[in-house]
Amino acid sequence: MPLKTEAPEKAMSLKESMSGWQQRVNTALENRLPKGKIQPATLHQAMRSSVLLGGKRIRPVLVYAIGQCLNADENILDNPACAVEIIHAYSLIHDDLPAMDDDDLRRGQPTCHIRYGEAMAILAGDALQPLAFQILTRSKKYLPAENVLQMIEILAAASGSHGMAGGQAIDLESVGKKLNIAELENMHIHKTGALIRASAQLGALCQPTVTTEQFEALDHYGKCVGLAFQVQDDILDIEAPTETLGKPQGADAALNKPTYPAILGLQESKELALQLHEDAIAHLAIFGDKAQVLRELSAYIIGREY
Repeated sequence: MPLKTEAPEKAMSLKESMSGWQQRVNTALENRLPKGKIQPATLHQAMRSSVLLGGKRIRPVLVYAIGQCLNADENILDNPACAVEIIHAYSLIHDDLPAMDDDDLRRGQPTCHIRYGEAMAILAGDALQPLAFQILTRSKKYLPAENVLQMIEILAAASGSHGMAGGQAIDLESVGKKLNIAELENMHIHKTGALIRASAQLGALCQPTVTTEQFEALDHYGKCVGLAFQVQDDILDIEAPTETLGKPQGADAALNKPTYPAILGLQESKELALQLHEDAIAHLAIFGDKAQVLRELSAYIIGREY
């Protein structure tokens, strides 16, 4: 009698993987944020509502996807996944303020300063930023100290004047100005790309045995998808309706902000996003089939509708 063999396990689709990771990080964030009834309650409620409002969770998804590619333990990936999403949430609170982009809607809901007032929104952002690093330090339970220190350094650099905050400063100073494509790319490599690139790096450092070759390949992948994400955002600002975006359509154009379609044209911007996608996946060749979800994630980033 022939031996019964088990069918090979079917690989999960990107949609299934993303859904699982989104649920996982939502639970992890819920557990790591201060409870809303603990004093100062209003501040904690503002922090929680801003982080737990929802969204695509692209940055933590990228942490998990990179970790999966390297066979890292998901329990180790939770802290950096939460940390990078909390930094992202703090940046959105501050970006939405009247002194910055003056947005009333975020993900289809009133922004933090509309719900809680400007002062409390500023404090919520201020409190979320150190919380992210506090959460990262808890990774010392799972990882070598040098990995944790490197993760803290990467996230700090990606958040500061040479990263996201610096990119936002360039953005504010560029309103109404004509930038060339190199200047626009420099702005977005910092403003949007830095934190997405950091997500890839954090995921890689969750595997203590990651090689220099693997780390550099994943870092380049993160750099490409980070810039592609912004290109697609600029395209969606023109093409996607407000109800799909969760924020006013044409907001960038209304503020006279420099964008890829404004400089390159809409079709050329779509071609650039595709080029960045192809560059990203070319650097995954060394991982073979283990990087399939990363390939699909890059395609999703330039094909998403919100």
